[in-house]
Formats: sequence, structure tokens, C-alpha cells
Amino acid sequence: MQHRVIGLLKNETVLVVAAVIALVSCILIPPDRQYLGYIHVNTLTQLGSLMMVVCGFQRIGVFHAIGAGLLSRVRSVRGLALVLVSLPFFSSMFITNDVALVTFVPFAIAVLIMAGLESHALLIVTLMTLGANVGSMLTPIGNAHNLYLKARSEMPTGEFLLLMAPYALVAALMLFLCCWFAFRNQHLDKFEGMDAQEIRHSILAPREEGIQPQVKEMQRSSGWRIAIYLLLFLVCLLGVAKLIPQWTMVLVVVVTFLICDRRVFLHVDWGLLLTFVAFFIFIGNARRIPQFYNLVSGLVNIHPLITSVLCSQVISNVPTALLVSGFSTAWRSIILGTNLGGLGTLVASMASLISYKAVVKQYPSKKGEYLKIYTAFNLLFLVVLVGMALLLE
Repeated sequence: MQHRVIGLLKNETVLVVAAVIALVSCILIPPDRQYLGYIHVNTLTQLGSLMMVVCGFQRIGVFHAIGAGLLSRVRSVRGLALVLVSLPFFSSMFITNDVALVTFVPFAIAVLIMAGLESHALLIVTLMTLGANVGSMLTPIGNAHNLYLKARSEMPTGEFLLLMAPYALVAALMLFLCCWFAFRNQHLDKFEGMDAQEIRHSILAPREEGIQPQVKEMQRSSGWRIAIYLLLFLVCLLGVAKLIPQWTMVLVVVVTFLICDRRVFLHVDWGLLLTFVAFFIFIGNARRIPQFYNLVSGLVNIHPLITSVLCSQVISNVPTALLVSGFSTAWRSIILGTNLGGLGTLVASMASLISYKAVVKQYPSKKGEYLKIYTAFNLLFLVVLVGMALLLE
């Protein structure tokens, strides 16, 4: 029992904290009919549906197949770095930053071991983490808080993309320059003569030490599933854009997975949805406490962008988005602040902990060195992008 409690605290820290403060708020504001208005159902249905579809793709090995296909064309160390950093940058725009890192960081470490380039692992994982966080900020479906903020603000998708595009482009240029100057154009012959399937087999080969990459072999029978999951992804996009009813989106996704792959329901991160529910309850109750509401709204509205950035450094950007949006309607500033606020400290974006755990598991003696590299590059990106935001907004 004790081990289970410790495991829950380690794996679902944010959920536990959210549940505790929600329960405390329920003591101060006893449950009544107004509670029904706390929960933003659209956010939960959209997020849940997208998580199921992305999980479906993961389970048939699509993302690793794409990565292996790109690696088969790599002929230099610099090219390898660019490919590995590009994978989470672009994929996070569609499958969220945490899924991109769960998928590609262990994959990248396995590739670097195979290529004899482990000396570059800490820097490449740092840049991959940055790539996932700045790539995901471009789209409403790139991360959970963007989905929520778009729904709350009712901002059109085109306007959201135009708001975040300049920052994503500058961040992409910075990532490119980092790869260009940090890695030599040294010839890499490890992947010569190997096709994507051979690369996947090599990465899948068990090793005696270190992490075993969670790379799934894509089966030949997966073709029909890919087609169906792509259609489901389109259904989710239509639901997010409010072109089809939310209940239609949920019904289509749930019924399809009941037929195609029921085990998806066991692998979806339902804890994230429960975290949102807990924060909805806390914020709904907090708004009904005059002293708390006046204090927080006063602080937030002094400078919503800077407040969002600073708050994210301590409690991470998803809780910050839920908290700040309950006390301000400065949507552009909140969207920018919570996305840029995902850079900086290790906890600014909870997705960054995925990379940290992967590095510590493979290189336990280098966690201090990784934190130094991670913090230095994150602060650089944070200062440049926040400075840009202050000039443009």
C-alpha cells in the first residue's frame, strides 16, 4: 500500500496537488448547483478524443517508422542532430509535446548509442526538448493548455496560428543555428546501406545495459489502421474547429476504438483529464471567494504575459493557464505567456521531465551536467522569445 501511494505521488504529482486544493476549496464553498458550470466539457472531450487517436498511432509504431525513414537518409553528424531535433519539433504540433518526447527521446538515445555518438546525447536531448515545447505552442492541439485556452477564448484557429507563428519561426531558426554550430558536418557512415526497416530492427535489438527504447515494430497489417486513425484525427480537428458537434466527435472516436483496438483505453493518460477537472473545481470555487478573487485578479491583470511566464516557472504552464484564465480575459497575453513560460526551469513544462527521466535512467551520473545544459539553453530561448513578445504585443 505504501509503495502504491509513493508511486502515485511520483507519477501523478500534479493530479494529487490539484485534487487536494480542489477538496480544500470544496470545504470553503460547499457543493451546489453552480458546480455544474465549473467544468469546461468541450476541453475534456476534445483532449480525450485526441489522446485516444494519438495513442492509437503510437501503438502501431507509426512515429518510430517515420523517424527511422528519415534517419536512413542521414549522412553526417550535423544531419543526424537536425533530424532528431526536427522530429519532436514538428510532431509536437499534432501529437502534443509530451507524446513527442515520450516517443522520440528514448528513440534518439538508442540511435546515438548505435552511431557511437553518446557524447552528444545531453545536448541533443536538450534541443529535442526545446523543439517539442516550442513546436507545440504553434497549434491549438499542440498541448493541453492551448486546447483549453482556444476553447475558453473562442479564438479562431487562424488567429491562434498567426499569433504564435512568429515565435515558432524564431525558435525554429534558433534550433537550426544551435545544431549548425554545435555539430560538425562530419561524415556518418553508420546508416549507409540501411533502409528504414533495418534501422528499426537495429534499434529494437536488446542491449545488456541502459534503457531499452520503447520502439514498436510497425506490422504489415497496420495499413488499414493508419487510414482509419488518420480519419479519426480529421474528425478531432473538425471537432476542435467546431465544424461538427462534440458528441459526434466523441462517439465516432470511442466506437471506432472499441472495434479496432480496445487496449487504447488502458494506455490513455486519464490522469490529465482528472487534473483538469480538479483545477476547474478549484478555480470555480476560488472565484466565489471575494478576497482571493480580488487579490489574484489584481496581480494577474498588472501584466498577464509576465505573470503567466513567471507563474509557469514554479507550477508549470498547464496549471498556470487554468489558474490565470480564471481571473483575466487578456487571452493573447495569457496564450503567449503560458506557451513561452514552458521554457526556463525544468518544471516550467511538465513534458520536460520526460526527457530528464530518460537521461537520468541512461546516464545517472550526468544529471547535474544535463540540468546545466538544459537550463542554459532554456533561459536563452526564454529571454529572446519573451523579449520579442514584449516588443510585438
